[in-house]
Amino acid sequence: MQGVKAVIKESTMNKELFSLDDKVAMVTGCNTGLGQAMAIALAEAGCDIVGVNHNDAGETPEMIAQAGRKFYAITADLSQHDALSSVVEQAVTLAGKIDVLVNNAGIIRRADAIEFSEQDWDDVMDINLKSVFFLSQLVAREFEKQQTGGKIINIASMLSFQGGFACLLTPHQKVA
Repeated sequence: MQGVKAVIKESTMNKELFSLDDKVAMVTGCNTGLGQAMAIALAEAGCDIVGVNHNDAGETPEMIAQAGRKFYAITADLSQHDALSSVVEQAVTLAGKIDVLVNNAGIIRRADAIEFSEQDWDDVMDINLKSVFFLSQLVAREFEKQQTGGKIINIASMLSFQGGFACLLTPHQKVA
């Protein structure tokens, strides 16, 4: 019985040590897939969620509400560098602060190397690389303003390690 009590005590202590209660996580690309799953997991751990999506947030707001947390929706085109400041400002206005940034949004364009256009190249690099850096920079500045610190989590596709059929750019952008 002593062992069970120790495990329960340790579990409670760990929950307190790693609690995300009253934190705010901004998650890009959280309308489906991994981004949605991460937003839900963060909400279940105690975070309110600022979801940044190119389109509608889908079922994510309802799922966050089921976890007992708030969801703030921001619709933005992250490929537009000028929009990033507005995204951070909106997030702080809506939620009051940002404690965690999850850079999850990403796109892929499938084409053979001899067919891959400069526009495809720019679109992929703008979302998967450039927006990650500059959004992280803006949120880090917000962390400094808040004087609370924070966490930035960058998500990459498995294609960044191995490439794939007609996915020539993915490994290269992640190395850049």
